[in-house]
Amino acid sequence: MGNIRQALGVWRDKLDAFLHEQNLVADTFGKIEALTGIKRINLARGLIGFLTFFLIVGYGASFLCCFIGFVYPAYASVKAIESKEKDDDTKWLTYWVVFGGFHVVESFTDIFLFWIPLYYFFKCLFLLYCMVPMPWNGSLIIYHKIILPFFHKHEKTIDESIDQVTQAGQKLIAEAKDISKQVATEVTAKQLLEKND
Repeated sequence: MGNIRQALGVWRDKLDAFLHEQNLVADTFGKIEALTGIKRINLARGLIGFLTFFLIVGYGASFLCCFIGFVYPAYASVKAIESKEKDDDTKWLTYWVVFGGFHVVESFTDIFLFWIPLYYFFKCLFLLYCMVPMPWNGSLIIYHKIILPFFHKHEKTIDESIDQVTQAGQKLIAEAKDISKQVATEVTAKQLLEKND
């Protein structure tokens, strides 16, 4: 129990530090704090509570969940791309591989899963677990335990399939080019014949 309390304290401190940095979110919370007299950290807690409640009972919980699973990771990914470090790029690429895989699986199972009470709340918790900046980050665990072994087992087959599709696509493009040249030649010849008559 002490570890959980300590981890929550660390998160509270990180959130409070973030709310006092120079950024759009902190500036917005600062303006609201100045107007209401309510501390930023308490405003943030209230917003988190409202979003949690909305995920549990609100209409549009699917959109909110996808929004939460996309906005911060997209922001952090752009920052990672612009930084000189490689580790943060790898971290966010791993998140996006897991995020994409999750959404592919979910597209087949969503018709059954959304009937489960609190589904979007748990989905949002899962996405937060996948993006949390800790060593026990969900996307790292899922990537190393599920996706990477699957990839290594099927890499050769996948590469061969991609090569076959690429070759078929190139052949199709070449055939389409030949047909379009032939049609253009025939149309031009027909127009010239009609002009001469």
